[in-house]
Formats: sequence, C-alpha cells, structure tokens
Amino acid sequence: MSTSVIKNASFIIGWDAQNQRHTYMPDADLAFEGNRITFVGRGYEASAGQAVEQIDGKGMMIMPGLVNIHSHPASEPLNKGYTDEIGSAGLYNSALYEIMPLVRGDAQGTPDCLRLALSELLLSGVTTLVDMSGAHPQWVDIMAQSGIRGCIAPMFKSARWLTRNGHLVEYEWDEKGGEKGMEAALKIIDEVQRHPSGRLFGLVSPSQVDTCTPELIKASREEAARRGLSWQIHAAQSVPEFHEMTRRHGVTPIQWLHSLGVLRPQSIVGHGIFLDHHPRTHWSTDKDLAILAETGTTVAHCPTIFMRRGMALRDFGRYRRAGVNMGIGTDSYPHNIMDEMRHVAYLARVMADNPRTLTTTDVFDAATVGGARALGREDIGRLAVGAKADVVMVDMTHPMMSPYRDPVRSLIYAAGDRAIHTVYVDGRKVVDAGKLLTIDRAAAAAAVHEAQQRAAERVPELDLVAHRSISQVSPLTFPLA
Repeated sequence: MSTSVIKNASFIIGWDAQNQRHTYMPDADLAFEGNRITFVGRGYEASAGQAVEQIDGKGMMIMPGLVNIHSHPASEPLNKGYTDEIGSAGLYNSALYEIMPLVRGDAQGTPDCLRLALSELLLSGVTTLVDMSGAHPQWVDIMAQSGIRGCIAPMFKSARWLTRNGHLVEYEWDEKGGEKGMEAALKIIDEVQRHPSGRLFGLVSPSQVDTCTPELIKASREEAARRGLSWQIHAAQSVPEFHEMTRRHGVTPIQWLHSLGVLRPQSIVGHGIFLDHHPRTHWSTDKDLAILAETGTTVAHCPTIFMRRGMALRDFGRYRRAGVNMGIGTDSYPHNIMDEMRHVAYLARVMADNPRTLTTTDVFDAATVGGARALGREDIGRLAVGAKADVVMVDMTHPMMSPYRDPVRSLIYAAGDRAIHTVYVDGRKVVDAGKLLTIDRAAAAAAVHEAQQRAAERVPELDLVAHRSISQVSPLTFPLA
C-alpha cells in the first residue's frame, strides 16, 4: 500500500496528546497510508523501497476534517428562500409547528436534496456528518458514493405535532407507530454498521422530547448503549416545547430527560437552547446546565437557524465554563459549517455582552474533538498517528486568508469555505482545488429547485391554519412586476 505525504506544509494543526489540545506546527509534514495517518511532524522520510505520493504543502494549512453532529440534509435544502425570515408570532416565533411542515419534499426530490447538502458540507471541510433524516431508499448509497464519513440516524417518534390556528400546538399520538419506527430505524442502523465502505455508522435518534413517550425514549437509549452507539434527541429547542414539558411533568425538558436516566456520555441534546437559566423560560430553577455537565451530555449547537427567528443560546461560553461538551451542527441550509463556526463565535459574544466569553480555540474544538467525543470516537477530529486520514488542506495564499498571522482566525472570520482547497476522507480525495469529485453539484441544485416548485404547489392543502399559498405564508422580498 502506497503512502501519501503532504510535505512542507506552512502550518499543520496537529494533536498534542499530552496536553489534549490542538497545536500549530509550522513547516511540517503529514503522511497517511490507506485510511490512517502514519506521521505528523517535521522531516518525514520514506523507508527504502516505499511507494510514496508526494503532495506539495507549501502555502497550505493542514487541519483535521470537521465533525458536524446535527443536520437534516434530505429536507432542509427545500427551505432556502422560504423560511429565511418567518416564524409564528403566536408560537414565540418558532417555525417548527406552522411554517416548516408546509413545504414537504417528494420521493423524487429527496435524493437531490441530500446530494446538494453533502456537496456544501464537503466543500466547507466537513468529513464526518450526523444525518438525522427520515428513511429514504437511496440514503445509504448516496452517503457512500459521496465519500463522506456518514453517521446515519433515522428519526422516529410517537406523535406528530400540528397547529390549526397558529398559536396552539396539538399532538396526535401513535405509540405503536413509534415502536415500529424504532424497530425500522434499528434495522437500518444494523445494516449501516456492516457497510463495506467502513465509513458509515449509526446513531439512535428519537425525534423530539415532546413527541416521544418516556418508554420509547428509555428503550432507544438502552438500544444505543447495547450497540455502543451515540444517541440524540431534539430538546429545549423552542419556548412552546419548554412550556409543554413543564405542563406535562412539572419540570424542564432537561430535568425530565435526566429523570429517565438517558443523559450520559454519548447522549446528545439537539439545540439545548431553552434551559431554566434562559430569560425566555422564566422558570424557577437553575440547574439544567449542571445536569448536562455532570452527566457528560453533549449539546449540538446550531446557531444559524435560530438566529433567523431572533433566538439564541445563552451562551456558548457559559455552557463551556459549566463543563458542558459542545459540538456544532448545520441543521438547516446552508450546510456550510464554516458559516456556522463564525456564527457560534459572534453570537456568543453578543449574547454574553462580552467578547471574552469564548475563544476561537473553543469554537474549533467544538467542530472537531467536541463532536468526536459526542460520537464516542478518538480517531476523528484530530491529526495524530493512528487517527483516520480525514484531512483538509486550506489555501493560505487565497486573498481572503491574507494576512494569516493566525490562520484559523483568518479562515473562520474572513475566508470561510472559499479557502478550502482539498479534502480527504478516509484517505480518499473527495475535493480537489475546490472542485467536488464525487457529486454533480450543479445537477443536484437544479433538481432541488424543481422539487421546491412542486412542493410549493402543495402548500395550500397542507396549511391547516388558512389554506394559504406559499407566497402568502412567505412573501417574496419584492413584489412581482
């Protein structure tokens, strides 16, 4: 097996195992053989007779592939241009219950939504993705063909939510349906775990804290533990959900999950915004953060989609200082984790009214080792001997990267995905000089546009509030002449 070596990189973000942190390594080399890193340091020399592919690292920063622990790529691309600036005034500006259910993709459009999202993810440096979607026939094949390291998480639930008037959320329960959904999800996960690519693995995901019975939540967590997999649930993601859970149980969503015994290492709370310390919840306790920290639970932080509704986690730095493990997800469109990382940093500082509430180190850690920890993995999110060869090459000669006194800051706060040059996943090149090698992105984008048009035609029949058209729900920026 031949070895690939990136020689004379301007910077490598290597892993300091002794101090458990990333570190800048100027003028260094990185080698990988197959799907494993074999060398990180200076002065790499091949052994006699060894076949070596040499890659010029001059002008490049080499960093670990980014880990995205929360996304919905099979559906969210359809919402571009639709949910950008609307929410239900009667539901604390959430779009979950009235707005988002109106644009639903069909079986024809789902594969292209996934392809388009995967394109954005790979081009922004994501090498590991948690995909929380409903099961669809081409799911596993497309994930495998894309080249990404895919964590497939088929969602299931005991109830669906709806609103008939825009201010009251109702729940239609089907407990047997939830049990069957979990059985089907576990079957898919077991198949994924055996996938010949070796890049695909599973995660157990009951959909939302308010749409699942306690029995389903506990059973799913135990199945995840039995399989050695991570587990994720949406919780504390809206004010209506918070009040629904306190009405049902007299405690916060986090406290209720804790009472069920499901919060522990490799448990992930999707969003975790509306805790008992958040000013919008007006609750009597202040212990949710401590519960998350003490149990080793991870919060999947996805700031962009909530910024659209005027909502925000209060705040990333506070969570970290409390000892909560943080990971980052894209959740919605665009599936661009560089944008998400920048929003993590800026939004936290605004919410804390303090530029020192977090550092760029905190943000980069969340997008790498924080996400890896949530998935129970020490072989991704870092550049170290023995780790997976998930490697991103950043073009430091890109004008948006200059000056690059601190190249990670230049990348996150200025250049973004524009400077992502080459991406390897499991030792396989999937992006080369900014060009995606595994997916026809343009064709996927065109197909998603058509799928959105088909979905728009169905909006009046799906709108239980007033049978409105998509233009009435979400008016265009300017009227048509």
